[in-house]
Amino acid sequence: MVLGKLVHYTVDAVLLSTVVAGVRRSSGFTPDASAIPDPTVRSIAEKFLGVGETVFDMIQATAVNSSYFKKSN
Repeated sequence: MVLGKLVHYTVDAVLLSTVVAGVRRSSGFTPDASAIPDPTVRSIAEKFLGVGETVFDMIQATAVNSSYFKKSN
């Protein structure tokens, strides 16, 4: 039961980070991690945002190479 909740929260966190990466890519706005005073928490926040960037890049690469997606102008 505890492992299931841990997996669920982890997936939710990755999805949230991916959405933030998508917002960053489409609008240019991103959370300011340098405003976090504690270096440990700032490092965790930067890694959290980095995971979203990685997942977003993987999804984007999959969409580019898929026949199910086409580029719209």
